[in-house]
Amino acid sequence: MKYGLHMPNIDARTLAELAHEGEAAGWDGLFVWDGIWGIDAWVSLAAVAIRTERMRIGTIITPPSRRRPWKLASEAVTLDHLSNGRFILPVGLGAPDTGFDKVGEETDRKTRAQMLDESLEIMTGLWRGQPFSYEGHHYQVRDVTFSPTPVQSPRIPIWVVGAWPRPKSMRRVIRYDGILPEGIARPADLRQMKQYIETHRTETTPFDIVFQGDTPGDNPVKAAEIIRPWAEAGITWWLEAIWDKPMNRGGIEGMRARIKQGPPKLPD
Repeated sequence: MKYGLHMPNIDARTLAELAHEGEAAGWDGLFVWDGIWGIDAWVSLAAVAIRTERMRIGTIITPPSRRRPWKLASEAVTLDHLSNGRFILPVGLGAPDTGFDKVGEETDRKTRAQMLDESLEIMTGLWRGQPFSYEGHHYQVRDVTFSPTPVQSPRIPIWVVGAWPRPKSMRRVIRYDGILPEGIARPADLRQMKQYIETHRTETTPFDIVFQGDTPGDNPVKAAEIIRPWAEAGITWWLEAIWDKPMNRGGIEGMRARIKQGPPKLPD
């Protein structure tokens, strides 16, 4: 199992320094909130890519409905190359109450779902680096050969927010490379979801199950007790939600202290 940090929008230079310290402390990934305005997550991740060597990096999450899919494909490939193949793209419908209506973004759930599906088809089609065209309801692409192709093969991993047990949402999830599950309250729920994925997914590439929570960095035994049931149920990534409680305990320095304590690993 891998252990990542879920970070808020903070100064890009500071985020890169914290990422550097997190990598030294044993964290496997860093994922930053992709907000509508303010500090840009994608520019910040470029700084993180330069200051780290091993960590996987990505957003949590990017809603393609408020991006142009060819622009998003280009940004993802740029970070993929900059990080030497460490970028992951987590996507979902997004939360409209974060300000979608204030800037004229689409708020209708069904429309955003359509835009998400079309965007994913376009991005994965472009990344193949072959002549590509697409005719959708929301987007059209005509005879484009995208370059450069991703460092990672067969593509940049895509994690998708999945609402369990909604069939339509889960059918989208299993076409890609990982799930950020919604509607999971117990490890037993996660086991059922995992069984569904294993039964219905036809791809043979690795698939991640990503779960988020909060553990005490100063109490390894308690931390292990928190994550053990989820690890046994089948998660492959634990994301430490460092952007909430550590901020309440002391802002940047609170986050730094928790990062340096290291991930809540299970004993061997």
